[in-house]
Amino acid sequence: MQKYCLVLDLKEDADLIAEYKLLHQHVWPEVIASIKDSGITNLEIYNAGNRLVMLIEASADFSFEKKAEMDAENPKVQEWETLMWKFQQALPQAKEGEKWLLTEKIFQLDQQ
Repeated sequence: MQKYCLVLDLKEDADLIAEYKLLHQHVWPEVIASIKDSGITNLEIYNAGNRLVMLIEASADFSFEKKAEMDAENPKVQEWETLMWKFQQALPQAKEGEKWLLTEKIFQLDQQ
């Protein structure tokens, strides 16, 4: 199993943040299917203020490149991503077109 942690910011607007949270209580079935079909076995999103943290657990054959290819070919996923961009903003260090940024793991308790 692979584990990933990604971060992204929401726009600093309480109404938009509330709407974003509400939409994530009813994620479209096509988006859920796409996540599972890519090899992701668990995905969680946490929120603090306007900061989001996404934790992903995925099968050994999962890759972000494969996921991106699948998403590009899925009109409902593209529609969802366009809708989500209404609420999201790139982190200052993000490259052009980047949304969620992969974090660097710097500590693990069971390796101490």
